[in-house]
Amino acid sequence: MALSASTPPRRPGPVLAGPHGADMRYLCLIYLDEKQLAAMPEPEMSALNARHLEFNGKLVDSGHYVEAEALQPAAATTCVRIRNGKVALTDGPYAETKEMVAGFYLIEARDLNEAVQVASRIPAAPLGTVEIRPCRDLEVDGVAHKATRRAC
Repeated sequence: MALSASTPPRRPGPVLAGPHGADMRYLCLIYLDEKQLAAMPEPEMSALNARHLEFNGKLVDSGHYVEAEALQPAAATTCVRIRNGKVALTDGPYAETKEMVAGFYLIEARDLNEAVQVASRIPAAPLGTVEIRPCRDLEVDGVAHKATRRAC
Protein backbone atom coordinates (compact mmCIF):
# COMPACT_ATOMS: atom_id res chain seq x y z
CA MET A 1 0.00 0.00 0.00
CA ALA A 2 1.47 3.35 -1.03
CA LEU A 3 1.20 6.30 1.33
CA SER A 4 1.29 9.89 0.22
CA ALA A 5 3.80 12.25 1.81
CA SER A 6 0.92 14.35 3.11
CA THR A 7 -0.65 11.53 5.14
CA PRO A 8 1.95 9.62 7.17
CA PRO A 9 0.92 6.35 8.76
CA ARG A 10 -0.29 6.28 12.34
CA ARG A 11 2.42 4.83 14.51
CA PRO A 12 1.54 1.44 15.98
CA GLY A 13 2.05 0.64 19.63
CA PRO A 14 1.68 2.87 22.67
CA VAL A 15 0.77 6.49 22.10
CA LEU A 16 2.82 8.77 24.29
CA ALA A 17 0.72 11.57 25.68
CA GLY A 18 1.16 14.16 28.34
CA PRO A 19 -0.21 13.72 31.85
CA HIS A 20 -3.97 14.19 32.13
CA GLY A 21 -4.26 14.82 28.39
CA ALA A 22 -1.90 17.83 28.39
CA ASP A 23 0.18 18.45 25.31
CA MET A 24 3.70 17.04 25.32
CA ARG A 25 6.78 18.60 23.81
CA TYR A 26 8.62 16.77 21.06
CA LEU A 27 12.03 17.55 19.61
CA CYS A 28 12.13 17.03 15.86
CA LEU A 29 15.76 16.71 14.79
CA ILE A 30 16.35 17.22 11.07
CA TYR A 31 19.20 15.11 9.67
CA LEU A 32 20.50 16.04 6.23
CA ASP A 33 23.45 15.11 4.05
CA GLU A 34 25.62 18.23 4.29
CA LYS A 35 27.30 17.57 0.94
CA GLN A 36 23.91 17.38 -0.76
CA LEU A 37 22.84 20.57 1.02
CA ALA A 38 26.06 22.40 0.08
CA ALA A 39 25.60 21.38 -3.57
CA MET A 40 22.05 22.73 -3.70
CA PRO A 41 21.79 25.70 -6.09
CA GLU A 42 21.13 29.00 -4.31
CA PRO A 43 17.60 29.44 -5.75
CA GLU A 44 16.62 25.97 -4.44
CA MET A 45 18.15 26.69 -1.01
CA SER A 46 16.36 30.02 -0.90
CA ALA A 47 13.05 28.35 -1.80
CA LEU A 48 13.59 25.68 0.89
CA ASN A 49 14.34 28.35 3.50
CA ALA A 50 11.21 30.28 2.45
CA ARG A 51 9.12 27.09 2.87
CA HIS A 52 10.56 26.66 6.38
CA LEU A 53 9.65 30.23 7.33
CA GLU A 54 6.12 29.69 6.01
CA PHE A 55 5.91 26.39 7.92
CA ASN A 56 7.04 28.19 11.10
CA GLY A 57 4.12 30.60 10.73
CA LYS A 58 1.67 27.73 10.26
CA LEU A 59 3.00 26.03 13.41
CA VAL A 60 2.55 29.25 15.38
CA ASP A 61 -1.01 29.60 14.08
CA SER A 62 -1.85 25.97 14.96
CA GLY A 63 -0.34 26.22 18.46
CA HIS A 64 2.34 23.58 17.82
CA TYR A 65 5.34 25.94 17.67
CA VAL A 66 7.71 26.22 20.61
CA GLU A 67 11.08 26.89 18.91
CA ALA A 68 13.00 26.17 15.72
CA GLU A 69 16.54 26.80 14.50
CA ALA A 70 18.69 25.99 11.51
CA LEU A 71 22.21 24.93 12.53
CA GLN A 72 25.62 25.76 11.11
CA PRO A 73 27.44 22.89 9.33
CA ALA A 74 28.91 20.13 11.50
CA ALA A 75 32.42 21.53 10.97
CA ALA A 76 31.41 24.43 13.26
CA THR A 77 30.66 21.99 16.11
CA THR A 78 32.57 21.93 19.39
CA CYS A 79 32.13 18.98 21.75
CA VAL A 80 32.70 19.42 25.49
CA ARG A 81 33.70 16.46 27.65
CA ILE A 82 34.40 16.53 31.37
CA ARG A 83 36.64 13.72 32.59
CA ASN A 84 38.16 13.60 36.06
CA GLY A 85 37.14 17.23 36.59
CA LYS A 86 38.97 18.44 33.47
CA VAL A 87 37.30 20.05 30.46
CA ALA A 88 38.31 18.74 27.04
CA LEU A 89 37.14 20.37 23.82
CA THR A 90 37.00 18.63 20.45
CA ASP A 91 36.34 20.39 17.16
CA GLY A 92 33.84 18.77 14.85
CA PRO A 93 30.81 16.58 15.36
CA TYR A 94 30.48 13.87 18.00
CA ALA A 95 30.13 11.13 15.39
CA GLU A 96 31.19 10.87 11.77
CA THR A 97 28.07 10.09 9.78
CA LYS A 98 26.74 10.92 6.33
CA GLU A 99 23.72 12.79 7.72
CA MET A 100 24.21 15.47 10.39
CA VAL A 101 21.74 17.45 12.46
CA ALA A 102 20.93 20.45 10.28
CA GLY A 103 18.19 21.96 12.42
CA PHE A 104 15.36 21.27 14.82
CA TYR A 105 11.82 22.07 15.75
CA LEU A 106 10.58 21.91 19.32
CA ILE A 107 6.83 21.39 19.07
CA GLU A 108 3.84 20.73 21.29
CA ALA A 109 1.46 17.94 20.31
CA ARG A 110 -1.30 15.90 21.95
CA ASP A 111 0.58 12.64 21.38
CA LEU A 112 3.18 10.94 19.21
CA ASN A 113 0.75 10.47 16.34
CA GLU A 114 0.10 14.21 16.17
CA ALA A 115 3.86 14.87 16.42
CA VAL A 116 4.40 12.53 13.44
CA GLN A 117 1.74 14.43 11.49
CA VAL A 118 3.51 17.74 12.22
CA ALA A 119 7.02 16.40 11.54
CA SER A 120 5.94 14.92 8.21
CA ARG A 121 5.21 18.45 6.98
CA ILE A 122 8.69 19.81 7.77
CA PRO A 123 9.91 21.16 4.41
CA ALA A 124 13.36 19.49 4.63
CA ALA A 125 11.91 16.06 5.55
CA PRO A 126 12.00 14.77 1.94
CA LEU A 127 15.74 15.53 1.82
CA GLY A 128 16.77 13.45 4.85
CA THR A 129 15.39 12.10 8.11
CA VAL A 130 13.40 13.68 10.93
CA GLU A 131 13.86 12.06 14.34
CA ILE A 132 11.02 12.69 16.79
CA ARG A 133 11.93 12.46 20.43
CA PRO A 134 9.56 13.14 23.33
CA CYS A 135 10.81 15.59 25.94
CA ARG A 136 10.63 14.66 29.60
CA ASP A 137 10.30 16.44 32.91
CA LEU A 138 13.18 16.48 35.38
CA GLU A 139 12.17 14.71 38.57
CA VAL A 140 13.59 15.85 41.88
CA ASP A 141 12.50 14.00 45.01
CA GLY A 142 9.52 12.59 43.12
CA VAL A 143 8.32 15.99 41.88
CA ALA A 144 8.27 16.65 38.13
CA HIS A 145 9.74 19.96 36.92
CA LYS A 146 9.80 21.38 33.39
CA ALA A 147 13.39 21.88 32.24
CA THR A 148 12.44 25.08 30.45
CA ARG A 149 12.35 28.46 32.12
CA ARG A 150 10.25 29.95 29.33
CA ALA A 151 6.71 30.96 30.15
CA CYS A 152 4.40 28.11 29.20
